[in-house]
Amino acid sequence: MKHFLTTLALLAAAPATAQDKMTLLLDWFINPDHGPIIIAEENGYFAEERLEVEVIAPADPSAPPRLVAAGQGDLAVSYQPQLHLQIHEGLPLKRVGTLVATPLNCLLTLADGPVQSLADLKGKKIGFSVAGVEEAVLTAMLKPHGITLDDIELVNVNFSLSPAVMSGQVDAVIGAFRNFELNQMEIEGVEGHCYYIEEEGVPPYDELIYVANPDRMDADMIARFLAATEKATQFIVNNPEKSWEIFAATSVELQDELNARAWVDTLPRFALRPAGFDHGRYARFESFLVESGLIESENPVSAISIDVTAETAGQ
Repeated sequence: MKHFLTTLALLAAAPATAQDKMTLLLDWFINPDHGPIIIAEENGYFAEERLEVEVIAPADPSAPPRLVAAGQGDLAVSYQPQLHLQIHEGLPLKRVGTLVATPLNCLLTLADGPVQSLADLKGKKIGFSVAGVEEAVLTAMLKPHGITLDDIELVNVNFSLSPAVMSGQVDAVIGAFRNFELNQMEIEGVEGHCYYIEEEGVPPYDELIYVANPDRMDADMIARFLAATEKATQFIVNNPEKSWEIFAATSVELQDELNARAWVDTLPRFALRPAGFDHGRYARFESFLVESGLIESENPVSAISIDVTAETAGQ
């Protein structure tokens, strides 16, 4: 009897279910774009899905997809446009979920500056931080106004996008995130203006996505991760102020006016169905990159994205 009671005590002390450990590499330092991930952790939604998620901010923002491709992480937060190019480079990656379901990228100018329409960009300087996709985006935006890349001067301003505009170093920048740079300028007393790329000839796309190596990934674990972040997104939408308080309490660095404003502007852009997938959206963007000359041939959508919920259905 004594042995039986000891066994019962040990069983009671043990966790009901073991948690699966997974590593998530972010695209940048933690900011409001990552709201559903942080809320899923803080509200215990990962734990409910038997997950222990290690969230890592990268030293090099370009590294996470390559690390995941090499098996040094389970998931990475990345960008749909970059994923298309990385797959053509031969990286073993696929989109498995969506975090931010609309473009955040915009072409940013001073509201009272020399650029009052896209037609005014002829002969002007445009700053950028990452070459490649941005050039295709600019080509599409300028073409209806009879302007080519030869008619503008591209200037690499690294990550000083809004400062470059405010200082007059450039007349506009491409790659500015509308939920951050506009607020940053306003806080500093400068009014900016965003030209939304999806309204100016660029196919809409998912700004932030989750990518995995299809040959190494655990589809069931990722499906549970997406279920937890979906629950977190629902909580954020239903409780915007409470969710901000929870999010901001995780770090002193988040408790400022810029992040508070960005939270409000980012909230309606979170993917309400992280596992949901728009086949046509990815096919159209692949075609756009071919037309822009960035890739030579079109991959089928099956080479770009995988439905982990379908993979795990019935298990």
